[in-house]
Amino acid sequence: MEFKVVIPAHYASTRLPGKVLLEVRGRPIIEYVYENACNSGAGQVVVATDDRRIADAARMFGAEVCLTSNQHVSGTDRIAEVTQKYAWSDDTVIVNLQGDEPMMPGKNIHQVAANLYHHPAVSIATLCAVLDSGHEIQNTNIVKVIYDEHHIAIGFTRDVQTFDPSCSHTVYRHLGIYAYRAGYLRKFTQWPRSRLEKQESLEQMRAFEHGDLIHVELCKSVPGIGVDTQEDYETLLDLM
Repeated sequence: MEFKVVIPAHYASTRLPGKVLLEVRGRPIIEYVYENACNSGAGQVVVATDDRRIADAARMFGAEVCLTSNQHVSGTDRIAEVTQKYAWSDDTVIVNLQGDEPMMPGKNIHQVAANLYHHPAVSIATLCAVLDSGHEIQNTNIVKVIYDEHHIAIGFTRDVQTFDPSCSHTVYRHLGIYAYRAGYLRKFTQWPRSRLEKQESLEQMRAFEHGDLIHVELCKSVPGIGVDTQEDYETLLDLM
């Protein structure tokens, strides 16, 4: 199985600007992300950014960098530009690994790529984890997902109360890692934002509303936290 990993990274994060360059043990967060990607079995790992500071830092630790437009509104759009610049074939499997996930294990990166590779009927593959507590279930910053017996997503939401109360499926914490084929990605980014996507602020709802199948599986190795806020960063320092 061959696949590529693209790490979209921008500087102007709303809640924590420059977060991917914050240091842990003297190294930027994005370096840990890159190392995990390199340990996943990927044939190529690319850092995609529109910011020279991130590009320079990534090159310092040996990463391949693709400079992209500063007009992208999402990491998915940024990755679509990478596929065009590299002229990757439509069937190329790409993992979207967020630049603020320094604790996402290489095992999970490989897992999500393999799931897409071995399920040709699905458009996107992603992962989930067990919700740790009632607090996480009620926390609208944590995205939830339910899926059927074939591991096809039934729904995603931030507010668990939007799920049908009669639904017997287990609710999981969605992990923001995706695999898709280059051809699908280019098509996906041409579609306008959908109603549910705007309502939930969840990009995958665009695929949902087009009737595309999303494969979901429980991750093989539970990742630590991603870094969205200063509090997350301080927690990360304690963990690592």
